[in-house]
Amino acid sequence: MIEVAPFRESFANESSVELRSKFSEDGYLFLKGAIDSSVCASLLKVMISGMEGVIEMPVDSCSPMLISEPFVEADKTWDRIYPQLQSLETFHQFFHTSEVLGLMKRILNTDPFVYPMKMARIATPGKCGFETPPHQDAYSHHAGPAMAGIWVALHDVDESMGRLAILDRSHLKGVREVVESPGVGGVQCKIFSDEKLWHVSNVERGDVIIFASQTVHRAEPNTSEDRVRVSVDTRFCDYGSPVFSTNLEPHHGWRIEYLNWEYIYRNWNDESLKYYWLNYENVF
Repeated sequence: MIEVAPFRESFANESSVELRSKFSEDGYLFLKGAIDSSVCASLLKVMISGMEGVIEMPVDSCSPMLISEPFVEADKTWDRIYPQLQSLETFHQFFHTSEVLGLMKRILNTDPFVYPMKMARIATPGKCGFETPPHQDAYSHHAGPAMAGIWVALHDVDESMGRLAILDRSHLKGVREVVESPGVGGVQCKIFSDEKLWHVSNVERGDVIIFASQTVHRAEPNTSEDRVRVSVDTRFCDYGSPVFSTNLEPHHGWRIEYLNWEYIYRNWNDESLKYYWLNYENVF
């Protein structure tokens, strides 16, 4: 029987020592209002413009709306709009702002290396059973304990829209076996018989969830009538820690033939973030 409890809340103005202690104990941090809401709103607006005819943001709405047929990651519709999202300069820049980098540095207590692979998540209604199953990034990103994930809410997300859920203190039991599973990623990790408590909460624009590489997390199904959850995330680690080579590639560049860095960078104005990862030495 699954049990559910709210996230343990933290705040960006807490001391770095306290945040690191909580992260070590719980395997995650739920940071309320950690990113400027207006910055998240601006990014969401740009992303919505890249999904014209599929998703729109109604005036005075707190969340995007689906105006096409439902779809999931790697569907035909998703494959059509996703390269447009990956090409957005503001999408990649978002994770390199001083605000976001500052959070990463406080958790690591050293300079972070931000993974080039940035992810946009689009969870539409009408696709229950295809949401991301329980998994660990330690497996999916071939990552060690120095890596963490950072997930940012670009708009308010309630219990009907496919929230991110975390298995309580699951990072303490190491890297787990996996089996094939429907849904994003295609695998599910082992859940032990004594693990029943999941943490999940409604989130607001600007809330941040940071989770350890061995923390088990999943997406709830989007059971709303027409609302879409759009969020962004990436991974980071201590600068100099080992990084598996596929993390230096665009997200889904391995299966969408033209989705490469040349395509993504083609209309960028700022040269500073292009190929910033080429000289990273600890790649395997």
